[in-house]
Amino acid sequence: MTTPLTPGGARKSLGQHFLFDPSVLRRIAGAGGPVEGRTVIEVGPGPGGLTRALLEAGAAPLIAIELDERFAEGLRLWPEARTGRLYVHQGDAMGLVMPDLIAAAGGTPPAMIIANLPYNVATPLLIAWLKAGDWRGAMVLMFQKEVALRICAGPEDEHYGRLAVLAQAVMRTRLAFSLPPGAFRPPPKVDSAVVVLEPLAPEERFGDLGALESVTAAAFGQRRKMLRVALKSLSGGPEALERAGITPTRRAETLSQSEFRCLARAWRELGGPA
Repeated sequence: MTTPLTPGGARKSLGQHFLFDPSVLRRIAGAGGPVEGRTVIEVGPGPGGLTRALLEAGAAPLIAIELDERFAEGLRLWPEARTGRLYVHQGDAMGLVMPDLIAAAGGTPPAMIIANLPYNVATPLLIAWLKAGDWRGAMVLMFQKEVALRICAGPEDEHYGRLAVLAQAVMRTRLAFSLPPGAFRPPPKVDSAVVVLEPLAPEERFGDLGALESVTAAAFGQRRKMLRVALKSLSGGPEALERAGITPTRRAETLSQSEFRCLARAWRELGGPA
């Protein structure tokens, strides 16, 4: 007999919007490939719809991180929690030492992260996970559709910006599918979308996301300005532009991933703070 989902209404302050359609939940669970026997981390499980889909797909162990005490306590009553296959941590996912949590749950890195993220913390969590070490594997994450498009965009696309450059420096990104507001309870005011992020091979990743963050923040901070103007807000920015051999009259939205990497390296070589 399937354990019923944990009851409880969504809390606006926590950005909660719940999915209950089993077919959609199964689709999310499998969007990044098989999870059977894999260590999986879910953030914001709420009443447990996706949690149930991941367990049925064979995730073991499944680590559920839930800030809302109502749902954390409810999930701890599930049979899988009693047997150790479901490990429930009540608290904020930001700032957690994930390798320690994976070890406490008896998991094996790299762990997949599969989650319908609370929208009010989705972007900060993503950026933190992009910087993660070898404990983090592929990710399947639900975002507001506008954010999903920003993660997957390429140069010259209206959605292309800092988030795309950072994500694609370490991951291969694709938008798996979209969902309308009516798929959720309560319905959000915007469409949502699932993004799959798969780690690039070690030799393909850019190792200095801190420098890339600084450079892209300045470059896209005034995205309508030419780079020679936009990068004046970054100490050493104009000099890095010249060192990287990038035409100063170009705009940030035209630079490729490789050009941003070159610019970030040049900025760091010129003494950009670590």
